[in-house]
Amino acid sequence: METSGRQKKSLALNNEIVRTILVKFLRDESQHAGFSRGVVGLSGGVDSAVVAFLAAEALGKENVRGVLMPYRTSNPQSRADADLVVRSLGIQTETVDISPMVDAYLKDRPDADRVRGGNVMARQRMIVLYDISSRDGALVFGTSNKTEILLGYGTIFGDLASALNPLGDLYKTQVWHLAEALGVPEAIVKKQPSADLWEGQTDEQELGITYARVDQLLYALVDERRNVKELLEMGFEEALIERVRRLIRINQFKRRPPLIAKISHRTVNIDFRYPRDWGI
Repeated sequence: METSGRQKKSLALNNEIVRTILVKFLRDESQHAGFSRGVVGLSGGVDSAVVAFLAAEALGKENVRGVLMPYRTSNPQSRADADLVVRSLGIQTETVDISPMVDAYLKDRPDADRVRGGNVMARQRMIVLYDISSRDGALVFGTSNKTEILLGYGTIFGDLASALNPLGDLYKTQVWHLAEALGVPEAIVKKQPSADLWEGQTDEQELGITYARVDQLLYALVDERRNVKELLEMGFEEALIERVRRLIRINQFKRRPPLIAKISHRTVNIDFRYPRDWGI
């Protein structure tokens, strides 16, 4: 389906304004939490590259650490692209091979399919990032975009975990445009997106839809609150609409903190959740 001019325009953003907002967000929220340093897991993809560029601008390159966490089956090009980000920015870097840790767990679980294995890798990487954040006194900056968060395309307590996430309100296609404005190397911006969890894996192949197409649908469905009738009139297929609506619905548990059973009149993350509450 070809997207209309109106649909394309709806996702357009002023990248300089977005850049200013996100840099200020990372700087201010880090300071409010009492931190001046950040750590980013560098996958070689555009999302983590954008976060690294924003973090370096917000905190200074000397206060940002990019962590490469390859697995033994990872594509060597992913590491090369992550190294390219490090060289472009001059940030601190560290490489942690997660293969021994992941294999130690999976060796006694031959029934684990590649999805389970990918989840183990994602969570192991977050263990590494949070350990380094504790060592360095740094906040973990997240790299999940709005498309992934809405569709549940991520691992809870894995790549979806972070202290601050500057990309969570940007669709994937918007991240690509911001990357170009930030000066992210073209090789990274143009590469086919992949979580690199197994050989030949790509995001769009696994999702069964291109980011360009699903972002237009998500924008109409979520941001514009279009109903099914309107979406059909816009040219989206009924099967696709229902699939996306279902994915948003069933993955809500990934988007919220653990749900606490309510007993008192001030329950954490229900009644006790706003900054004004912190004064007790």
